[in-house]
Amino acid sequence: MNDPRPKTTQTLRPGLRRVLAPNPSPMTHWGTNTYILGEGRVAVIDPGPAEDAHLDAILAALAPGETVSHILVTHSHVDHSPLARPLAEATGAPVLAFGDSAAGRSAVMRKLARAGMAGGGEGVDRGFAPDETLADGAQVTGAGWQITALWTPGHMGNHMCFAWEDAVFSGDHVMGWASTMVSPPDGDLGAFMASTRRLAGLGAAVFYPAHGAPIEAPHERANWLIDHRLGREAEILRALENRPADVAALTRAIYTELPDALLGAAARNVFAHLVDLHERGRVQARPALGPEAVFAPL
Repeated sequence: MNDPRPKTTQTLRPGLRRVLAPNPSPMTHWGTNTYILGEGRVAVIDPGPAEDAHLDAILAALAPGETVSHILVTHSHVDHSPLARPLAEATGAPVLAFGDSAAGRSAVMRKLARAGMAGGGEGVDRGFAPDETLADGAQVTGAGWQITALWTPGHMGNHMCFAWEDAVFSGDHVMGWASTMVSPPDGDLGAFMASTRRLAGLGAAVFYPAHGAPIEAPHERANWLIDHRLGREAEILRALENRPADVAALTRAIYTELPDALLGAAARNVFAHLVDLHERGRVQARPALGPEAVFAPL
């Protein structure tokens, strides 16, 4: 299947359409995939960014007489959730998600947030508030379709995936075009690893990610992400064997060929690993856990 173009609708399989948002970037690949599930009374998954043109494209993708019964949001980054409220106002459909942008954070991430640490990457939709919250395992039933909501924190505390038939809408948790950003305090690497192992064990035939093409070998892709993170963890621990170091020094030691413009994102990644290692008792942080700390092995 050819790469999609904004403002066009593609049928991926019976009962599933994709409308691409016009927001390509290094963080979003070709843009956000908005999915339309079902026929007649449909669900919209990840309405996308606050773009009037994309709202028009979603509504234009509906067949004559079709209506939107549910709006499902995987998580509240600004490339996924801001259009949910305008779409709800246009259609009367409720917005469903795990919770607001602070929901689902672990204790250590809440502590970092209280200390003033802000997330990086796509940007957080701070005002996001669903009409209905979904618990892990909740089922949402529509006209001829049913999904199971799976709480998958890691990329963000309120991240959910949605299982449907033999498929999973994997949001930003598993993508085929890039590894997933995990940036504290919104991202939590320990939670990411647990959620990825869960997804790997579902036995799904395909993942439909929020960015990029369908993933036809989802088990293998999820396991690759796990192995990739374990490899990065090993690099960090090896670097700390020589001497204690802060995040900046570790980033320079590990990402030796990365352009300077990307070192900030890489440092976020390194810090995510260090928080996880600290919580597992593998490293210590002086004077206290934070992005400016000096880390040493235990």
